[in-house]
Amino acid sequence: MKPEIAPTEYVSCFHCGENCGELVILTDDKNFCCQGCKLVYEVLTENDLCSYYDIASHPGASQRTQVGQSNRFDYLDDFDTADRLLDFRNETECHVTFYIPIIHCASCIWLLENLHQIHSGVFYSRVDFIKKKVQVKFLRDKISIKELVSLLSTIGYEPQINLSNLEEKQGVGLDKRLIQRFAVAGFCFGNMMLFSIPEYFSEAELIDSSFRGLFSYLNVILAIPVVVYSASDYYRSAWNSLNQKQINMDVPIVLGILALFVYSLWEIFAFQRSGYMDSLGGLLFFLLLGKIYQQKTFSTLEFDRDYKSYFPIAVTKIVKNQEVVIPLAKLQVDDVIWVRNEELIPADSFLLSDKASIDYSFVTGEEVPVPRLKGALIYAGGRQKGDPVLLNVQKLPSQGYLTDLWNNESFDKGKEGLLEPLSVKISAVFTWSVLAVALASFVYWAFIDFSIAIKVFASVLIVACPCALAMSTPFTLGNSLRIFGKSRFYLKNANVIERLALINAVVFDKTGTLTDPANAKVTYKGETLTEETKSVLKSMVERSTHPLSIRINNWLGNQIAMPLDQASEIKGAGIQAIVKGQCFKLGSADFTGFRSVTNQNGNVVCLSVEEQELGYFIIESGLRENAADVIDQLKGDFDLHVLSGDFSHEQAYLEGKLGGSITYNFKQSPGDKLNYLKHLNKNRHTLMIGDGLNDAGALQESEVGVAVSDQVSHFSPASDAIMDSQVFGMIPDFLSFAKSSRLIIMASFILSLSYNVVGVGLAVQGLLSPVICAILMPLSSVSVVVFTTLSTNFVAWRKGLLTSKLS
Repeated sequence: MKPEIAPTEYVSCFHCGENCGELVILTDDKNFCCQGCKLVYEVLTENDLCSYYDIASHPGASQRTQVGQSNRFDYLDDFDTADRLLDFRNETECHVTFYIPIIHCASCIWLLENLHQIHSGVFYSRVDFIKKKVQVKFLRDKISIKELVSLLSTIGYEPQINLSNLEEKQGVGLDKRLIQRFAVAGFCFGNMMLFSIPEYFSEAELIDSSFRGLFSYLNVILAIPVVVYSASDYYRSAWNSLNQKQINMDVPIVLGILALFVYSLWEIFAFQRSGYMDSLGGLLFFLLLGKIYQQKTFSTLEFDRDYKSYFPIAVTKIVKNQEVVIPLAKLQVDDVIWVRNEELIPADSFLLSDKASIDYSFVTGEEVPVPRLKGALIYAGGRQKGDPVLLNVQKLPSQGYLTDLWNNESFDKGKEGLLEPLSVKISAVFTWSVLAVALASFVYWAFIDFSIAIKVFASVLIVACPCALAMSTPFTLGNSLRIFGKSRFYLKNANVIERLALINAVVFDKTGTLTDPANAKVTYKGETLTEETKSVLKSMVERSTHPLSIRINNWLGNQIAMPLDQASEIKGAGIQAIVKGQCFKLGSADFTGFRSVTNQNGNVVCLSVEEQELGYFIIESGLRENAADVIDQLKGDFDLHVLSGDFSHEQAYLEGKLGGSITYNFKQSPGDKLNYLKHLNKNRHTLMIGDGLNDAGALQESEVGVAVSDQVSHFSPASDAIMDSQVFGMIPDFLSFAKSSRLIIMASFILSLSYNVVGVGLAVQGLLSPVICAILMPLSSVSVVVFTTLSTNFVAWRKGLLTSKLS
């Protein structure tokens, strides 16, 4: 059907809601302000995505400025320019993250996460509503990045691309539309207050009646933009909630606004009274002020989380042929880094070594390693498999990007937060209760004084808004997350804190967790090692991140490494290498074929050449300095377990050091550890503390998995947290603080509900005006935030998490 263009009066665009002006474009009995908005509608209709318009009214942005600019994205045809935007690229797919400031409602999220229905080249899209970002994964042979940006622009969500500052960190910003609504409410409220001054001082009788009427009518004119424009977000939110057959906290606010506005119109025009338009203006002004405060605080927490080194990856940098371990934040472009087997590649880099085998399962979910040759670009998030490689850094590392990878749903354990959904449920029940109380109060006061009934009705609905209740959980968890990070205990998200608070069983991996490589004593028994054998051995152990390999590497000292023809590491078994046609094996007795090991005092690592026994290392595990204190503090409150792949000969030694209150399990393969955790989870809330190597499966299976690392250069996405080994002795404090955080949240629940109950009680009696209620609502939110912040900081200080104990 050909669109019909006809003159019209004021008509809202079906897509964006703006005034269509002199011309209205009619298509399918719907009005559009421009060809751009009509095109978006047609695209959605063709792809059966018109549910977009059912979730929110006029959810789109105006497309008037976009029409006729088809060549705006030609610069993305340039390979280097497009490549700078990409997070990841391989032979088949690309990943990119766009900042789209127009994202503002549920319709936006729904449409952007259904891009795959519009174009088959897009197979994944996810929106981060708070950051206004969308991550898109697409197939290179079906759609280019230019076509993707054009597609987003066509449906009304053009990304904001600024190539000059791709590496810069974005600061905290506020929603400009919210600021505009707040400014309109402030201007109108100020003028309404001015026109109502005679009423406040009871001097209205001294003013001519014609002027009194004029001031009231001016207040009505000023109230219209406040009610229509400034309050529009509340209407949209309430309507969306009702469409989904739910009641959110904006529904009673909208009822209060409409009740006050309609009653004021009735008083002004029916009885020539002053009405309550000034109160209505003040109500919206303070509501929006509280909303700005809330948005600013949430944005600050998000910024703090993203950009203050909460992703604890250390990097081995090569400086004058020496290895220097530095934090990720100090890595610069053109630095040369050394990445070992299983270590994470922290930034986009060129490969300097002859070849590499990169596992991109962290990025794509595909576990098959991808071979790369010298000069290839290696993307951040990949992990090297095999020999160590040299890389030249090409792009500054992104804390936010790596943290997003860590929180990928591929590694999600399916355990949602417990307290945040609880606050939402309480808010829903409380909202229904408030509606009932407000209605009952209105009926009661209507028999006494109808004007007071309206004010009481509006006051009850506004003062009972559970904003403080909704804010208590995220603010407490966000502050706790920050404190944990400063204490060098790095959690992937706030839900981990909630699960930590419920832990009643702690499982330790022995090697590299309870034991400290620095305290180990290494003894070699067997045939004398030649310089050539030591060189081969050096090459084998320096490519491994296993604690026992690290200890043997330290024992070998500055021995020069010999190039290996082939090498591979078998988890839970050992390392195998081919040199000059000979097969060297280093690892367990079963792996190397040993039968004559007589040691009873430590870990045994055997060395064989061509299946012939050469000798073995006895590594007497030295416990971490404060391991005994940690066990002693935990044993009264938690079930304690130790898992080890070693023989049970060390049990007597460990019992002497750690006590007999622990359940010891030896000769545990990675699969055995996983099954042990599965069994334990049936009746316990488990915390697994390991090194993230042979126990990755157990870390994933436990309710909370913590990887302890000495240099924090090995990263396991299966873990929920990474702990710097230097703060190992603070494990009891961390668990106690998590439980305290949960108690603080419950206390903030009670405080928030107390505010609401007291406020409702005063409002029902007619002692609070709507304006006072609007002022009290953000003040109650502020007081809850202050309470949770001060409480968590005080508890953290008492437990030593904010003192020099960490230095």
